[in-house]
Amino acid sequence: MNDLDPLEFVQDDEPLVPDPAPTARPWRILIVDDAEDVHESMRFGLRGMQIEGRPLQLLHAHSGASALALLAREPEVAVILLDVVMETEQAGLDIVERIRGELGLAHVRIVLHTGQPGHAPEIDTIRRYDINDYKTKGELTRARLYVALTAAVRSYGQLRRIEAGRRGLEQIVEAGGRLMAQDGLAGFAQEALAELARLLEQPEDGLVCVREARGPVLHATVLAAGGPQAAMLGRRIAELPDAQAGADLACALTERRHVLAPRRLALFLPGRDGRDLGLLLQTDGPLEGVHERLVNVLCANLALTASNLDLRARLREQAFVDRSLGLPNRLALVEHIDQAGASGAAQDHVLALLDVDHFSATNDMFGHAYGDQLLAAIAQRLVQGLPASSLLARVTGDTFGIWGRADVVEPGHLSVLLAQPFEIDGVARPVSVSLGLARWEAGAPSGQDLAKNAAIALKQAKAAGQSGAQYYSPEVGEATRERTRLLHDLRQAVDRGQLQLAYQPQLSLASGRAVGAEALLRWQTEDGRFISPAQFIPVAEQSGLIVPIGRWVLRAALQALARLRGPGSTLRMAVNVSPLQFAQPDFLDDVDEALGQAQLPPEALELEITESVAVMGLERVAAVLRAIKARGIAVAIDDFGTGFSSLSYLDRLPADRLKIDRAFVSALDAGGAGARIAEMIVPLGRRLGMQVLAEGVETQAQAAQLRQLGCDEVQGYLYARPMPLDALGAWLAEHGGG
Repeated sequence: MNDLDPLEFVQDDEPLVPDPAPTARPWRILIVDDAEDVHESMRFGLRGMQIEGRPLQLLHAHSGASALALLAREPEVAVILLDVVMETEQAGLDIVERIRGELGLAHVRIVLHTGQPGHAPEIDTIRRYDINDYKTKGELTRARLYVALTAAVRSYGQLRRIEAGRRGLEQIVEAGGRLMAQDGLAGFAQEALAELARLLEQPEDGLVCVREARGPVLHATVLAAGGPQAAMLGRRIAELPDAQAGADLACALTERRHVLAPRRLALFLPGRDGRDLGLLLQTDGPLEGVHERLVNVLCANLALTASNLDLRARLREQAFVDRSLGLPNRLALVEHIDQAGASGAAQDHVLALLDVDHFSATNDMFGHAYGDQLLAAIAQRLVQGLPASSLLARVTGDTFGIWGRADVVEPGHLSVLLAQPFEIDGVARPVSVSLGLARWEAGAPSGQDLAKNAAIALKQAKAAGQSGAQYYSPEVGEATRERTRLLHDLRQAVDRGQLQLAYQPQLSLASGRAVGAEALLRWQTEDGRFISPAQFIPVAEQSGLIVPIGRWVLRAALQALARLRGPGSTLRMAVNVSPLQFAQPDFLDDVDEALGQAQLPPEALELEITESVAVMGLERVAAVLRAIKARGIAVAIDDFGTGFSSLSYLDRLPADRLKIDRAFVSALDAGGAGARIAEMIVPLGRRLGMQVLAEGVETQAQAAQLRQLGCDEVQGYLYARPMPLDALGAWLAEHGGG
């Protein structure tokens, strides 16, 4: 040091500062000077001094380089007493620049001193480097040094509190996301303990307990624990080895307030339904003001997050659980499959969709309460019969999803589980189901896509008839996509008026005269191709498009008949009605309106229904048919013998005509079982008071046999193919009728 003026302290009348409390952390003061006598003078002058109730700890550096090295390794230096002139005349100022820049120490306060007043820093330098004070060594009495250090320490403390508050608030905000990510109260409790320790920069030595219920006796169980307290997990707080810690927690929970001890915190968090939380954390000292405020903010955030966690759990339950059956729902099933695939636990697994056949008809016939009981009984049977590793979910109203090993989730096993009837209201109820299955494969699509594949397979299974089962394959998927394309094109055909009607005459077998015609739906595309009704009618029925199509067919057919009928004509028009159209609440209104628009009497119309309307329930079907008959409209049972209804069912339907399906008529030529059925239907119809019409008659031999059996009416290629309206008019003029 070139400064030849040694630092000396002039005695003054400053009172002696009392000894600090033994637990108070010292303020760390770094003295940087190349003269050893300055260090000795500082030790002498600052001995026994305390600021803000805390002692001083002196650190020493004799050069700029050693000062920088010390600052890089020693944390929380509050004040630097720095000589300006050391190795060079600007050494002190050079060090300041590196302290603020390289080391990034923005909070440490710097007091410059020099024995050469001419080397005082410029005002701009003091401002640029955030220098707290400047003193000449000659004016550094003990009292003045105390004042300078006190001002610097207070400034440092204020900056640290501001920084601690900012950092603490950032931590609390970040903690909210981590806490909300926890699944369940135990996970939340463990993360809450970690966040409290992180905020106070303390080891995770503590625990979180939950009060089981409010009452005169406190019962609280440890949910989460860390450090030496980890052994207390799952135990009561009354069993804590530290009785005072247990007492502090009990006080916090019973008095619903925080308890702040010098080396321990017991915090209270209000919970739902009396399940309050208590947080205990061991600390290395009492809370300072800013940390106490931050703890209060954190506790408020924890309480809010806990209530949100409970709300999220209830929302998750509503989102992932079917409330009526208590089973996981479709969303939960898809998520479970995704998790299994991600964890490698989906190998050799299958997803099955199990659909209860004719459930809607059961609901309509017996009521929703009965249907709910049936579904609950099916769910219980499946839960009991499937291994615990499988997952059963309710996907839609009457469809269950089953995820499990391929050797368990397979049609044979599932059919066996449901083979025995279910007893509902004391009555045995057999159940048939359809199954769509999709195998999980490595690199397979998501759970959502797997569910779609199983749904595609289920549609294929149901299209083949009840009790069917179908595994998904690329071919099945392509067939479904083709049906989707067909449905799209059909919708466009309806909008563009591309659907047409063809008419096939119906004749009296005895007289050979035309007695009516059947309206048959045809679809001709823009490029002239005809799409078979066997292709597009099932698509229309499954999509519901058959209802507006059927309404149009009814009106167009009656308008055509109005053009054909002359004065005194008894010609009738037969119109097919799908089960879905028949079940519409406004079906009878549509019939009345169509007859009114065509200005035709009711007896000019015959409605053809198939036995599949039985899914509506006998009473409902019979009621609609009686209303139709009361209007004077005729009813024909189409495709008789191909359905599943019983003869007793048929006997209770008020129909006028039975139509023998073309398959039985064709069998007349070859004999065998089909021929015998046709031979049985004719006398059956007569016994039930109905006329019998055979369709699909193509040969004279068939016509002769039908005449011999006593069949009343016929239609088929032997007499006429389906034809446009104008051609039908000409045919009727030639063959009689109209």
